[in-house]
Amino acid sequence: MGENASFWESLIYAHPTCTTWKQEAEGSIYHLASILFVVGFMGGSGFFGLLYVFSLLGLGFLCSSVWAWLDVCAADIFSWNFILFAICFVQFIYVTYQVRSVSFDREFQELYSALFQPLGISLTVYRKIVLCCDAEVVTLEKEHCYAMQGKTPIDKLSLLVSGRIRVTVDGEFLHYIFPLQFLDSPEWDSLRPTEEGIFQVTLTAETDCRYVAWRRKKLYLLFAKHRFISRLFSILIGSDIAEKLYALNDRVHVGKGFRYDIRLPNFYHVSLPETPPVQPSHHLQRGSPRRKPAGVTNCSSFSAH
Repeated sequence: MGENASFWESLIYAHPTCTTWKQEAEGSIYHLASILFVVGFMGGSGFFGLLYVFSLLGLGFLCSSVWAWLDVCAADIFSWNFILFAICFVQFIYVTYQVRSVSFDREFQELYSALFQPLGISLTVYRKIVLCCDAEVVTLEKEHCYAMQGKTPIDKLSLLVSGRIRVTVDGEFLHYIFPLQFLDSPEWDSLRPTEEGIFQVTLTAETDCRYVAWRRKKLYLLFAKHRFISRLFSILIGSDIAEKLYALNDRVHVGKGFRYDIRLPNFYHVSLPETPPVQPSHHLQRGSPRRKPAGVTNCSSFSAH
């Protein structure tokens, strides 16, 4: 214990205390290095945040090395700052290489900018999503069917990149699917991972379309490995289903031109004394908003589970 105490005492008290302070300030290089350190530590996260931090910190250590070499003339201060500058430089090159390696085709880059980047999804996470679909964009020609009612199995999840899809049931038009919308989100949400099913609607391309498709089993494996991606798709699919429900809601009228509000399934807010309510002829099935809305005149028994 005595040896340890003497070591710490020599470490603390071996140096004389400052009795006088320098009147003149350090040179401009020293202050520039301090400014670079302050600004550099304000960097964010992600690839570009790392590039920002390492570039400014590297310049700060370089300025400190120059200051130690020219003004202080201290080899140890110069050596440490130069080593830290070299580390920052190597890290900057490494992160730059990673950014360049995470590159996508034009359509995937546009998809990221339009859908995933506004949600704060990093390029590394987006890369996992793209690799899950084999980085492939599928073409669907005009008037060709993506799915046929009662025949096509539900074995994938697809996102429309360009074009327009017409959704029909028993030959009647339901709604359109536009770019950045899922083609089969109601079908996906209606099944558990271990269940199988077939489409209850027909999806036909009104124009030449391009879409991205994730195979069901492969996507569930990705969800199991990355819970964040699972929550992300859950939010996107839920929002997409809500948009489709409101698209159907625009086509449902309740007698005398009044419109049914899908947000109030048990409340019939308009009732005319001379017009008795008529029971609806169709119900929405569980997990699928794609059912025929025609003929609905009363909302009391209309359910959207």
